[in-house]
Amino acid sequence: MTSKHLQKLGGLSAILEALIYISAFIVYGGVLVYPSPVASPISQYNFLSDNYRILSILNLTSYVLFSILLAVLVLALHQRISRSSPTLSKLASIFGIIWVGLVIASGMISNIGLEEVLSIGIENPEHAMLVWTSVSIVTEGLGGGNEIVGGLWVLLVSLAAWKHQLFPKLLTFLGIFVGVAGVLTIYPLDTFKELFGLSQIVWFVWIGIFMIRTSALQMDDT
Repeated sequence: MTSKHLQKLGGLSAILEALIYISAFIVYGGVLVYPSPVASPISQYNFLSDNYRILSILNLTSYVLFSILLAVLVLALHQRISRSSPTLSKLASIFGIIWVGLVIASGMISNIGLEEVLSIGIENPEHAMLVWTSVSIVTEGLGGGNEIVGGLWVLLVSLAAWKHQLFPKLLTFLGIFVGVAGVLTIYPLDTFKELFGLSQIVWFVWIGIFMIRTSALQMDDT
């Protein structure tokens, strides 16, 4: 694959990631009606059972498919900035690859856990929801509850781009903002998670369009 083709594929992957983010926000925030936090275990189990298919599909798209696209984007951005900033590019790619692993692990654990919870809940809904709580803690700990690793990746990529003027200035500043917001999710404050998620949607779209438009400027290497 040539550099030009990889840049186009990376740009397309970034735009698709933004669409996955938007779709997840719409479904989780506007379509699914979650039980009250004080609802009975049976009500919570029934919610999981009634929405099993849509939750499974969301896990596959929001985690597994997202991580596959992310891997392509990490590789494409590494290729783009490695010539100008090899050390920073390698460091950024390390965090990018780690993020890919964490995201795909979260999705697989969540889907397998959901199947097991539904199986247990046929006879004991209360115990099933205790298991689901454990599954949720693991998936949140891997990445759903904080975005430090993803934030560091975006931040390091943006710093490398800023140092060598590889991206438009506003895109670079947006990336730094996204990265800092991701790192700040270490604090248990939903505001930082929301800032990271919403601003990263814009960053994904912008970086994707930029990579596609400038792909012809990349040197071909067969």
